[in-house]
Amino acid sequence: MVTDHRKLPRRRGEALSAAIYQATLDELAESGYAGLTMERVAERARASKASLYRRWPTRIELVMEAVRNTLLLPGSVPDTGNLRDDLVALLGHVRQALSGPAGEALRGLLGEALSSGSPLNSMRRTSQGMGRKTMEEVVQRAVERGEVDPEAVTPRRLDAGHALLRHHFLFNGPPIPDELVVQIVDEVLVPLLTRG
Repeated sequence: MVTDHRKLPRRRGEALSAAIYQATLDELAESGYAGLTMERVAERARASKASLYRRWPTRIELVMEAVRNTLLLPGSVPDTGNLRDDLVALLGHVRQALSGPAGEALRGLLGEALSSGSPLNSMRRTSQGMGRKTMEEVVQRAVERGEVDPEAVTPRRLDAGHALLRHHFLFNGPPIPDELVVQIVDEVLVPLLTRG
């Protein structure tokens, strides 16, 4: 039985967006990207389809926004007091995200991007933008502590950890082993950032 959203208490703003994001993530986990529809998200969120389409004209935009809402934001990255442990914590969070609905979304969005090309630029901005900002935060703290020479900080070095995790995820699928995060940090990132 379909619930008539018009008879439910009205939600607006953040409360409505949060319900829609959660419904999107739940649909991704249950049905995968291919099975996700705006209608099912609206029903699960107890919202109207019109409210979804007003904010997100396509499911690509809805999924990207729902996933972006789950990512670590700059300012919320764990501060353990040293570069290595900060990197393990940050990439551990990325590993968990790729093993859940965010990973399912990434696979679906990449498949759609490769066939149509349309969301590719937006995906690139999202993945490099947020990942690089959180990595910059971790590395900047290490610079301030004297662990990293500021000249060692380059865009490619900042992108390396996330790129290696995404590569493993795309070619091997979930789950991503915990030890891979430690290997990326110890064998790649710490040497890249701390050796001249």
